[in-house]
Amino acid sequence: MAGSAYDALLQEVYRINDIGRALSVLSWDREVNMPASGDSARVQQMTTLRQLLHQYATSDAFGEAIEAAAAELAGLPDDDDRSCLIRVLRRDLVRSRKLSEAFVLDLSRVGARAWTAWKQAREADDFGSFQPHLARLIELQREMAERYGYDDQPYDALLDGYEEGAKTTQVAAVFSAVKAETVPLLQAIVDRGRKIDDRILHQDFPVAGQEAFARRIGATVGYDFARGHLGTAVHPFATSFDRDDARITTRWYPDFLSPSLFGTLHECGHAMYEQGVAPELSRTPLGRGASAGIHESQSRMIENLVGRSRDFWRAHFPDLQAAFPQQLGRTDAESFYGAINKVQPSLIRVEADELTYNLHIILRFELEQAMLGGDLSAADLPGAWREGLQRLLGVTPPDDREGCLQDVHWSGASFGYFPTYALGNLYAVQMYEAALAGDPSVASQLALGRTDALVDWLRRNVHRHGRKYPPDRLIHLATGRPLDHQPFIRYVTSKFGELYGLV
Repeated sequence: MAGSAYDALLQEVYRINDIGRALSVLSWDREVNMPASGDSARVQQMTTLRQLLHQYATSDAFGEAIEAAAAELAGLPDDDDRSCLIRVLRRDLVRSRKLSEAFVLDLSRVGARAWTAWKQAREADDFGSFQPHLARLIELQREMAERYGYDDQPYDALLDGYEEGAKTTQVAAVFSAVKAETVPLLQAIVDRGRKIDDRILHQDFPVAGQEAFARRIGATVGYDFARGHLGTAVHPFATSFDRDDARITTRWYPDFLSPSLFGTLHECGHAMYEQGVAPELSRTPLGRGASAGIHESQSRMIENLVGRSRDFWRAHFPDLQAAFPQQLGRTDAESFYGAINKVQPSLIRVEADELTYNLHIILRFELEQAMLGGDLSAADLPGAWREGLQRLLGVTPPDDREGCLQDVHWSGASFGYFPTYALGNLYAVQMYEAALAGDPSVASQLALGRTDALVDWLRRNVHRHGRKYPPDRLIHLATGRPLDHQPFIRYVTSKFGELYGLV
């Protein structure tokens, strides 16, 4: 049984966690329910909570409580929940103390105002109104990198906040390898000239019908609506206040089915991760995902490896057809499978196919480094975006709404986050291969459109651990080897080679 020092530490941990989760509730409500007129007051409320959170999380008393508990628990195995919590608390304390309270408050205010400015700028296609906010955020991100410190590149300091232990040079090398193998495959598909008709996705799909089916398919893949909620947001996201309150959002297009359908599946993957964390880790920093990249692996697995698979729609297309008989009554599951997997360089990241998606992330990765390093100003971002998208994907956005204003992340000062999206794709396929190899029932169930065995494997090998382990250790524990991009290459080569007649 844990001693008194550890029990005392837990009380402090619970208090800090509860403040952070309350802050998340305010943030979720701001994006989903809050009237626009409440924004000014909400910014102040969130800033106050961030101030309290920073004060508690960096206090001398909290640091002393961590060390007292560490001394009391000395000698425990490093995979014991308590040892893992001490490690994470020490790491978080060191990072938090490198940011002054004044800096945290400034970043909170600037970020909150920038989010509002971004939302309005995106609606009006007016980058100029967002530009000064972005310029200030870039300054603060540079200052943050210096405060954290780094051995090699400033970007390392920010990347480490989302993907513990990751280095810019390592990520760049992985991305270079992925690009070297996917670009020729993309070109072969283009040269092959096979056309896939996806017009069935672009019809009149009443939003009420989309929402009803989204709830049905979300429950089918394993999202527990009794411990969740589906809302609407400008930019879909998932958030968790506890394993028993993990919420998702999506967006609805009355003339395009894919965004809500696959956005819902994607966010379900995130929320299912949080719902699967071991109950004993609740109210601690261990009660959430190991890293942004590991988290993204769960959403991409449900969205793509499950939700865009042929077997899944052979099983579930009749239900979708029944929900939209006029739109889909004259087509079949195979045609639908082709439509949702059409490879086509596109403008919008969240709507990109599996093959080109990583190129969207590589562009953002390059732009973030350039902005942070001073090689790219906020004013020059739209032009750099257009040039980069043309270079990597051969398409040019007609406006900034479909260009550099499409993502919410920079308005929230989330520099260093984008690379984790592509890392998530790689983690996902590596885990998926391990699940198929480790449990034969995973494949047999998936052939019937069922995910029970897959979700069970994820619960045992990934979800239950929460943040106990850094991402490099977790992927090794789950799959038996470090991160490897080759499973992803095998997957896309096989899938799209077959779909486009290249094999």
